[in-house]
Amino acid sequence: MGDNRTLFAAQARALLALGLPMIGSNLAQIGLHVTDTVMMGWYSVPALAAVVLGASSFFILFILGSGFGVAIMPLVASAVAAGDDTESRRATRMGLWLSTLYAALAYPIFWFSGPIFLALGQKPETAAIAQSFMRIAGLGLAPALYVMALKSYLAAHEKTQVVLWATLGGLAINAAGNWAFIFGHWGAPEMGASGSALATLLTQIFGLIVIVAYAAAHPALRRHQLFRRFWRPDWPGFGRVFRLGYPIGLTSLAEGGLFQATALMMGWIGTVQLAAHGIALELASITFMVHLGLSQAATVRVGRAHGRRDGAELRAAALSAQALSVAFALICVAAFTLFPETLIGLYIRPGDPLAPEILAFGTRLLLVAALFQLADATQVMALGLLRGVHDTHVPMLMAGLSYWCLGIPASYVLAFPLGLCGVGLWLGLVVGLCCAAGLMMTRFWTGPARTPLPTTP
Repeated sequence: MGDNRTLFAAQARALLALGLPMIGSNLAQIGLHVTDTVMMGWYSVPALAAVVLGASSFFILFILGSGFGVAIMPLVASAVAAGDDTESRRATRMGLWLSTLYAALAYPIFWFSGPIFLALGQKPETAAIAQSFMRIAGLGLAPALYVMALKSYLAAHEKTQVVLWATLGGLAINAAGNWAFIFGHWGAPEMGASGSALATLLTQIFGLIVIVAYAAAHPALRRHQLFRRFWRPDWPGFGRVFRLGYPIGLTSLAEGGLFQATALMMGWIGTVQLAAHGIALELASITFMVHLGLSQAATVRVGRAHGRRDGAELRAAALSAQALSVAFALICVAAFTLFPETLIGLYIRPGDPLAPEILAFGTRLLLVAALFQLADATQVMALGLLRGVHDTHVPMLMAGLSYWCLGIPASYVLAFPLGLCGVGLWLGLVVGLCCAAGLMMTRFWTGPARTPLPTTP
């Protein structure tokens, strides 16, 4: 018993040492979206609604393609545990190749997003503003995917501090860019929603430059020669990253699609409701970034234990990660339940004639968000644990069942036939997240947590 407690405590310390910078970088990343949301709220409610729609659509396309970057993390973590520098380099390079290919194929969706939004039932004004945002934002997809891939590479080597500092620097650039290009300050043109997209693009390019320079120059990583003869193909490595990565992307798409479908259906209800939805979802996303950081750290720690075939260490890493995530989820439940009006009010411009409606509706949504905190924390942690043992295909199917077969239909039925409107849409989120959490965590503890899976060849 004493040895188990010692191992649990050691894993908790290692998770926090690795996870805190990742949590910080995730929070700083969501800070970019918070800045965009707040400043667009100051600019106008119609522009805010369009940016909520455009940003959520960008996120959907990003998370689908980010599966290849995320796949680098468990592959490199296992390679590090085995002392295989060649495999570490091969997986990372091919993850970057796949990210490039995906970004090129996805850009036409950004360019023709206006007609797509109209076909999905959005108002013409909202669709037009959202398209102007998407055409600029789409140029940042490739840099964002490269950052995800290199972040995974660095995390697997337990070198995450630079990602935090790069993201914090980007946060300052984004805030300044928004102030200049949204409102037309400092001699810049007033671009509204397009200005927000431009500021985000500049931020993504800055982050990529910093992380590439660090990965190429760090003494402990220089021997990998990550970017030397980068253009040379490695088809076996390409295949390994693709096979592990596409289910990760589709799993993320299934969850993101649940939230995006909710945003689209909220747009059917009204502009004020869509703006309030964006604010409440932003707050829920902030707390999710902590769970995501812990999940990413768990992927690395479990991946290393998996590479060493150490079942006791694997279970200790999983238990400590899950305990830390549940503890934080309970704190979030208390905050959302006790201070919903205060939190929503941070995003609303004083004196805005629509402020009372947004505040009232957003407060109700945030109370529902308190219901799914534990479920959301559990499902993202389960995904991190399963990815650490290279298990991505079955979780993809579980996500599709939970979010698309149960969550989205539940949202629609509760909102429209049963007349609960926006609150009903969010209750459907609870249904989908609870189902995914139960299925995925059961799979981990009844499978690889008992007998570690063989390392992927």
